[in-house]
Amino acid sequence: MAAVSALTAAAVAVVGLAAPAHAADPVLRDLAAAKGVYYGTAVTSSKLSGTYGALAGAQFDSITPANEMKWGTVEPNRGSFDWAGADRVVNFAEANGQRVRGHTLVWHSQMPNWLANGSFSNTELRTIMTDHVTTEVTRYRGRIDHWDVVNEPLNEDGTMRGSKFYNQLGESYIADAFRAARAADPAAKLYINDYNTDGTGPKSNGMYSLVQRLKAQGVPIDGVGFQGHLILGQVPSTLQANLQRFADLGVEVAVTELDIRMTLPATDAKLTQQKAEYKAVTNACLAVARCEGVTVWGFTDSDSWIPDVFPGEGAATPYDAGFQPKPAYYGIAEALGWTGDGGPGDPGDPGDPGDPGDPTPTTGCAVAYAVQSQWNTGFTAGVTVRNTGTSPVNGWTLRWTWPSGQSVTQAWNATVSQSGAQATAVNAAHNAAIAPGGSVTFGFNGAWSGGNTAPGAFTLNGAACTAAVS
Repeated sequence: MAAVSALTAAAVAVVGLAAPAHAADPVLRDLAAAKGVYYGTAVTSSKLSGTYGALAGAQFDSITPANEMKWGTVEPNRGSFDWAGADRVVNFAEANGQRVRGHTLVWHSQMPNWLANGSFSNTELRTIMTDHVTTEVTRYRGRIDHWDVVNEPLNEDGTMRGSKFYNQLGESYIADAFRAARAADPAAKLYINDYNTDGTGPKSNGMYSLVQRLKAQGVPIDGVGFQGHLILGQVPSTLQANLQRFADLGVEVAVTELDIRMTLPATDAKLTQQKAEYKAVTNACLAVARCEGVTVWGFTDSDSWIPDVFPGEGAATPYDAGFQPKPAYYGIAEALGWTGDGGPGDPGDPGDPGDPGDPTPTTGCAVAYAVQSQWNTGFTAGVTVRNTGTSPVNGWTLRWTWPSGQSVTQAWNATVSQSGAQATAVNAAHNAAIAPGGSVTFGFNGAWSGGNTAPGAFTLNGAACTAAVS
C-alpha cells in the first residue's frame, strides 16, 4: 500500500450572528444547475486550500479570480508575464468541475506602472492593449467560460470614462479589445462589465446605448455583466426589468460581483433583510431567460473587500468570517428552489420554538479516510464520518476533491457520484442518521494512475469537517 501523509484540518468556529451549519444544508451549485444557471464566487488563489478551498469547491460551480488575471498582476513588466496566481485558480476550477470567469482584460485600474505612467503613441498603445488581450486569452484558450473583456468603461452619468485607453484611442478601444479576444478564443463568451448599472438610470442607459453601438458595428460582444455591489435596503426595484431590456438586445446577462453591505454591527434584523435581498437578486436573474448566472464577490466575510474600502461597513457575503452560512446563504438557496430549513429569521428554522420537525443543526463533524489496499491501477478505501456535534444528523452528503485525478468505480453503504475531480457520497437508507458522537462508515473501489494522494478536506452537508487520512 502506498503511504499517504496524515493531515488534520482545523475545526471551524462559530462566530457572530451567523447561522450554524445544518444537517440538511443545500448545495448551491447543485440547485443552480437544476435551474439551468451557475452560481459562482470570486476567490483569492492563495487561500484555495483547507476550509476555504473545500467550501469554494463544494458550493460553487463557477469561480472568478479576484485579482489574479488583472493586467498589473499578470504583466507587471512589459512583455514579462506572471501566471502563477491565475494558473492556480484555473487548475482549481478544473479539479472541481467548475467554470471560470476571466476577470479582467482591459480596465482603467490596477494597471502596471509601466503602462499607467508610460507615454505611448496612439498606435503603440493600441498594439500594447491588443497584444496583452491576445496573450492572456490565448494562454487560457478553451479553459475560460466567460471573459470580462472591458471593465467599468462608464462614468456615473453614462458617459465614457476618461481612462488612459479612452483618452488616447476613443471608444474604438473597446471594439478592438473584443475583436482581439474573439480571435484568441472563439469559444469563450465575451462580456462588458460595470457597477451601478444594476437598475435603470443614467449609467445603465449609457451602457445600453454602448451595447447598441457595439452590436451595430459587428463587435463580438456576447454579454453584459452587472456587478451588483449593493447596499442593504437599496437593491434596485428595476433590476429584473433592467436585465430583461439588455437581454432583449440579444446578449446574455449575468450578475457578476454580488455583495450586499451593511453598516456594522450586523444584527438579526439586518441579516434577515439581507437574506431577502440576496433572494430577490437571485430571483431577478432566474426570471430572465438569458441570465446565465450569479457570482458573489467573495463567499465569506473574511475575504471581502468591503471593510477596507468602506470603513464601518461589511458583513456583505453569504458566509461569516468563520465559514458559517448566514441567512443570506439560505435566501439564495430558497430562490434556487430549496424548500428545507431557511436559517435564522425563517419560520422553519430549528432554532425557532415550535419547529420540532425541522432538521437539527450539526455543530461538528470529523472524517477519517484510509486506503485499505492498492494495486497498479486501483485501490480500496474506507471512510468514517463522525458526528462530533451535539445534535443528530438526519441525512448526509459528504463531498471531497481528488487531488491526483482518481475516480470511484464502485461503492458500498453510500451512493458515490463524481463530476470532474469532485466526489459526492450520499447516505444509504439504513445509515442516514448519525447520532451525536456516532459514526457511519462506507467504502469504495477507485481507479488511479500516477499518484494516489488522499483528499485533504471534506464537507458534510456543506460544512467543513476536521479530517485525518492514512
